[in-house]
Amino acid sequence: MSTDYTPPLADISFVLDHICGLNEINKFAVFTHADREVVTDLLSEAGRFFAQTVAPLNVIGDQIGSVHNADNTVSTPAGFKAAYQAYVEAGWGAVAAAPEYGGGGFPFVVGAVLEELISSANLSFSMCPLLTQGAIRLLEHHASDALKAMYLPKMITGEWSGTMNLTEPDAGSDLAAVRTKAEPQSDGSYLITGTKIFISFGEHDMTDQIVHLVLARTPDAPGGTKGISCFVVPKYLMNEDGTLGERNDVTCVSIEHKMGIKASPTCVLSFGENGRGAVGELVGELNGGIIAMFTMMNHARIGVAIEGLALGERAYQQAYSFAHERKQGRASSTARGESALLIEHPDVRRMLLTMESQIEAMRRLIYVTAGAIDHSEHATEAADREGNEEIAALFTPLAKGWSTDTGFEIASIGVQIHGGMGFIEETGAAQHLRDSRIAMIYEGTNGIQAMDLVGRKLGLRGGDVVREHLGRIQSSIAECRVVPELSASAAAMESALEAAREATEWLLAQTNNDDVLAGATPYLRLMALVTAGELMLRSARIASNLECGPAQLRTARFFCEQLVPGATALVPAVTAGVDSLAGR
Repeated sequence: MSTDYTPPLADISFVLDHICGLNEINKFAVFTHADREVVTDLLSEAGRFFAQTVAPLNVIGDQIGSVHNADNTVSTPAGFKAAYQAYVEAGWGAVAAAPEYGGGGFPFVVGAVLEELISSANLSFSMCPLLTQGAIRLLEHHASDALKAMYLPKMITGEWSGTMNLTEPDAGSDLAAVRTKAEPQSDGSYLITGTKIFISFGEHDMTDQIVHLVLARTPDAPGGTKGISCFVVPKYLMNEDGTLGERNDVTCVSIEHKMGIKASPTCVLSFGENGRGAVGELVGELNGGIIAMFTMMNHARIGVAIEGLALGERAYQQAYSFAHERKQGRASSTARGESALLIEHPDVRRMLLTMESQIEAMRRLIYVTAGAIDHSEHATEAADREGNEEIAALFTPLAKGWSTDTGFEIASIGVQIHGGMGFIEETGAAQHLRDSRIAMIYEGTNGIQAMDLVGRKLGLRGGDVVREHLGRIQSSIAECRVVPELSASAAAMESALEAAREATEWLLAQTNNDDVLAGATPYLRLMALVTAGELMLRSARIASNLECGPAQLRTARFFCEQLVPGATALVPAVTAGVDSLAGR
């Protein structure tokens, strides 16, 4: 079983330098300390740390998992607690956090790279610090100064972790059905009672304090999502001097038995289990919980997109190594009586190129989205901020939906390359497949991402945000068409672009919303293929003048010429309408 992980720093550096524009982001006043040399050294050391300290725990985490104890505590697998303490001491969680509370103040896109590295190394382990990052972002944007001062410094260092508590037994993705109650108290606090399920790292032994962000309703709140508020509910109540006080009335009554990410405890939390009610404090405005939670949710959707990329990378690396070691059958050039390495078979090379090119395409789409977020928050010109906010809004469902679908597909190809051995747990290929499946469900299922795309993002500025995006793709294709090696790729992209335009205009013209929703999922895949295809084509054009050119040309041409054409076949599914889905 392979536990090795090699951080793909060469391709990451190429994307940072040439595709998502880190050199422009570094010029913003808040990021001048994060120059390219500093970022290079930072990522090199981060890659070493995650490969050596975190990646070796991936297998034991899968084999043993976290354990719910009789006293309602949770024990993580051997080595996790020590590795997490090393993570805290190294300061990795603080890199991209706000400097006002002890963070390093690096760009969001640099934080995204760190998320890829830790998620590839060990997805189960990464869930704890990455959820904390989302909780930090919510508190930074919505909490009072007093709450920020109380919780952010130690959450940013990683000494304390954070969770998001949305889902309930009768309220999955439909947050309008949330029933958890928040009773106001005379001192301004609230007593929280109710049950939350699927709470990742809701209880564990890696940090002393866990800061729960909980959606709940006050007694007189209106129905639906308009009546939901957000509360910070710590595992331990806080003393006035900032030390931990008595245990709050929050109990982990069980953890789930799952198909993957078994070392990440997925908890059922009972608020008020002991009859008192858990003490919580309001975050942001009363009945403004959805607004606050979506700050965390949008951050988390990029993080989940990265999970699809990360596990695709890990599965590819293992499959690539196996294909260069395993002998099976005879290739056309194999001598009589000998066996060929798997890599000598054309179909295996096709599978590996499918994996590699899609990984590179995902990385570009995700990092460009993260870079757009940096621009939208820190650019000096209003037009720059507004334009990049639109790009980030449009690209987020594409990145989350397509990257997690594709990460699972890549992990499945990895099993296929291993053949029968891939179906055997000892090789480790099956773990990547099992671990990757949840990402398609996390933070709004991919169907919800598609609904968001056609319901909210497609109609931005009357459809002009999407039209302008497709126009930029057209210009990029024109620039690439004059490069001889890319003429076929540009032609393939041209056909896919026309398919995207046809599907877009059809959806914009519909008056029956169910017809639009019926085509949402194929439209998301179509748009993601075309968007990622342009990024791959642009990469190849830039790389044609660099020493790394041959590798970039190979993967870009494969993606554009063999995978992007699938976009045209999606148009009938987009435009079929809801009547085509009529069932029994």
